[in-house]
Amino acid sequence: MINTTTGINWLIEILRRDQSPDGSWRYPFETGLSTDAYMIILLRTLEINDEELIKGLTERIINRQEKNGSWKLFYDEKKGNLTATVESYYALLYSGYVKGNDKVLSAAKKFILSKGGLDEVNMFTKVMLSLTGQMKWPSFSPLPLELILLPLNFPINFYSFSVYGRANLTPLLILTDKKFTLTTKKSPDLSDLRRERADSDTWVRSEEYRSIFSFIEKGIKNLIGLPKQLHELALQRAEKYMLDHIESDGTFYSYYSSTFLMIFALLALGYKKTDPVITSAIDGIKAMRTTINGLPHMQYTTANMWNTSLIGYALQEAGLSIEDSMVLKANQYLLSRQHDKFGDWVIHNSNSLPGGWGFSDINTINPDVDDTTSSLRAISRMNTSDAWSLGINWLLSMQNDDGGWAAFEKNTDTKLFEFLPIEKAQFILTDPSCADITGRTLEFFGNYTNLSRDHQSIKAGVKWLLNYQEQDGSWYGRWGICYIYGTWGAVTGLAGVGVSARDTSIQKAIQWLQGIQNADGGWGESCYSDSNGTFKPLGASTLTHTAWALDTLICVAEKPTAEIQKGITYLLKNLDKEDWTTSYPKGQGMAGAFYIHYHSYRYIFPLLTLAHYRNKFEK
Repeated sequence: MINTTTGINWLIEILRRDQSPDGSWRYPFETGLSTDAYMIILLRTLEINDEELIKGLTERIINRQEKNGSWKLFYDEKKGNLTATVESYYALLYSGYVKGNDKVLSAAKKFILSKGGLDEVNMFTKVMLSLTGQMKWPSFSPLPLELILLPLNFPINFYSFSVYGRANLTPLLILTDKKFTLTTKKSPDLSDLRRERADSDTWVRSEEYRSIFSFIEKGIKNLIGLPKQLHELALQRAEKYMLDHIESDGTFYSYYSSTFLMIFALLALGYKKTDPVITSAIDGIKAMRTTINGLPHMQYTTANMWNTSLIGYALQEAGLSIEDSMVLKANQYLLSRQHDKFGDWVIHNSNSLPGGWGFSDINTINPDVDDTTSSLRAISRMNTSDAWSLGINWLLSMQNDDGGWAAFEKNTDTKLFEFLPIEKAQFILTDPSCADITGRTLEFFGNYTNLSRDHQSIKAGVKWLLNYQEQDGSWYGRWGICYIYGTWGAVTGLAGVGVSARDTSIQKAIQWLQGIQNADGGWGESCYSDSNGTFKPLGASTLTHTAWALDTLICVAEKPTAEIQKGITYLLKNLDKEDWTTSYPKGQGMAGAFYIHYHSYRYIFPLLTLAHYRNKFEK
């Protein structure tokens, strides 16, 4: 029999060492180089000479360049990524610390032109290029600004979009309306990165949206008022929306991208660079800076809440008492961050009081289902009746009409958005039910509450999960990489609410997991899985994927199988390894564009899995 205690104790001591004084864990939320590049471009465009930060970010970008001159999003993206390369090239040139004829930029330029040049980058990058004078704004807006005025009963309205969509679209609608551009005397000239076309409308090339665009326009024409007055009212409404959703640190919804866009949108509306709202926003995104390998990285947001809730729960599963100082401090931190304000979620869920938890350290208005179940697991052994009941009630109220649970809001999955000329619209503009969150919510209700397994919410959630299982037995996980993640969430959720391990759907999932186990006993999955829409093996094992797969198998096994034994052996042998697999992204925000390396995951999930193995098979 394998003994897991040594590995568990080693992980606990690492977590004890890394806990912050406030009780949280501030492990980096690393999202590639895009935010680093945008920070250089923002500071230079606003003529803020923070040379220490710019130099550090410049060095970090240079250090990540590939031999072919490109930059990429993940290790096995062998040919490099055009968008990431354009962003890095532009930032290095604008930094002033790398000259245009430098070999770093020469190699990058060659790669960019070989992939089609600036016209082929993604839409958000085109927005940034248009803002800073490197491209022309399109001759038309992808959406009319007056959309923000449409009533809630109109089939498409401002609150049909996901909260993430609203956060980014609001400043974007202002900017496309104003066609705002800001340049400086030191602005680079990227015109030599365009191959042939110089027309403005390469910014948006889709023609499929014409019918939906005219549908929205018809709705706008039914609004009462003169066109000019309505337009001014829409501008005022958009400005107010941004200002009303600024967090205490000055950021707009605590997201880097929406805050970046808000700064430029406010400038477009006539705000001065020195306005306190703008300087506070800049300070807010600067404060999200972290350090990785001695160099600065601009986090897209902070993951303190998510890290802390997961770690606190894992430590208790591993045997630590709620009286342990590490657990106690973590839970006090979590309790201090429970939401007591109404956020936009109330638009589609008017019958609940606040009570959820958010993702980042300063999040007060944007709770999510996953952080809420995670926080409730962590405090489940405490006597916190008020916090507990508020959290449970909020969770139950957030179930979608289809039976599943989404991340941030209820019933915001409008299929019409697929026709809009916005790349990755299904990731940016919608918030659908997903297997990972639905499964984890069921697991929480089944194992930590007295909710009957015949409860209507439980039965609807189970039905949703069973309907969305893939043909091969896996489930797609929206917020992790990817099918291993979704399958872990779904199977542990189904088992948690009493679905038998002998059920056909669970057996099919187990067979799938066993079939993709690597020869070394571990599991690994490529980021290509999400954009391919099917499982893509990584060709190597990672600690996190192995832990997810093992936890799934352990959950439904009566005794340790050969696959489980091999996997546990792999975990214990490799807990301290450091290579590309330990920094490979395990989370995603947008398929093919936005991947997340959670520095905490290599500790959290092996600890949780080893604890579950020990609790079930070694006692």
